[in-house]
Amino acid sequence: MPMTRVAFVIAENPPKRLDKALARDVPEEASLSRTRLAKLLEGGHVSVGGAVVTDPKAKVAEGAEVVIEVPVADESHIGPEDIPLDVIFEDADLIVINKPAGMVVHPAPGTPNGTLVNALLHHCGDSLSGVGGSKRPGIVHRIDKETSGLLVVAKSDRAHHGLAAQFEKHTVERYYNAVVYGVPDSGEPRLRGVRGVSFEPGNIMKITTHLARHKTDRQRQAVLFESGRHAVTRARIVERFGNPEVGSLVECWLETGRTHQIRVHMTHAGHSLIGDPTYGGRRKLSEKALSIAGINAAKSFPRQALHAAVLGFEHPVSGENLRFEAPIPDDMAALISALRNK
Repeated sequence: MPMTRVAFVIAENPPKRLDKALARDVPEEASLSRTRLAKLLEGGHVSVGGAVVTDPKAKVAEGAEVVIEVPVADESHIGPEDIPLDVIFEDADLIVINKPAGMVVHPAPGTPNGTLVNALLHHCGDSLSGVGGSKRPGIVHRIDKETSGLLVVAKSDRAHHGLAAQFEKHTVERYYNAVVYGVPDSGEPRLRGVRGVSFEPGNIMKITTHLARHKTDRQRQAVLFESGRHAVTRARIVERFGNPEVGSLVECWLETGRTHQIRVHMTHAGHSLIGDPTYGGRRKLSEKALSIAGINAAKSFPRQALHAAVLGFEHPVSGENLRFEAPIPDDMAALISALRNK
C-alpha cells in the first residue's frame, strides 16, 4: 500500500501521553485529526525513535523523533458527477454549499447517484486530501432532500474532526426560514396547554422534547418525553398572513440538530410547515382570510417550506469565525408573496 511519510520531533514539555503529544506536535500541513492519529497508532503506523509504538498512553520525551506512515487515501467508491453547485465559500479544508430543494445529500438505497456527495467529488477532485483514509467529502450534518439552504462539508480530515466537534457541542449557528400554518404567538391560549412548549421574552416560542424514530412508520420521527434524544427548537414570528391570521413566516433556530427536528417540533406545537408531506398534511385555509392565489399557492406547494438561511461556525483550522447567509429561494418567495397579497 502506498504511504506518505510524516516526520517531526516532539517539542519541549510534551504531554504525558503519546497520543496527546502527537496531536499537539504533528505538522499542521499533514491534516491529521486526533481521530485519524488514534487509528494510525492502533494500526502500527507510528514509530518513535525507530520503534513502532501502538500504545496511546506511552510516554514520550522531548526531542524524540517521530515518523508516521500514512496510507495514501483510497478513491471513494462513490462516483463523481458533473452536477452544478452553488458554492458560497471554499478553501483547502472546507466548502459551504447552498443546496437546492430536491437534492439528496448522501447516496443511499433508492438514491445511488445525483446526490450532493456525487457533485462534490466531481467539483473538488484532487483537492480532497482524505477523510478517514478515503478521498471523500466529510459530511458533518445534513438537511432533508426537499429542504433548501446552507451546508458545510469538510475536505480534509482535520476539518472533519473540528467541524464534527462543534456540531456535537451545539456551538454551530443555524437559522431556518419556515412558512407554517397558523401563528405561534404567546397570546394563543391553546399553546399554553401543549407539553414541551413555552415562551421566552420577545415572543420566542421554545419547544423542548425528546425525539426518536416512530414505532410504526420508520420514515418519521416522533415526539417523546421519557426516552429518545433531547431536542430544543426556538421560533419567532417574522410575518403574519391572512385576515384573520392563518399562516406565518417564522425564523427557527436549533439548539440541537436531530432528524426532521423543525418539522416535527412545529407540528407538535400545532404549526406544521406548509407543503410538508410527512408531518404537515393539507390544511384547509379560509377563503375569507386569503386570496384565491394565496390559498392555491399553499395547497399546491410541492415541498416543506423550509430553508436553511444562516450558518455560522469557527473555521476548524484557522479559528476564524465564519457566518454565511442564503436568501429565500424563488419558490418560497413566490409562496410568501401569494400569501401576503389579499
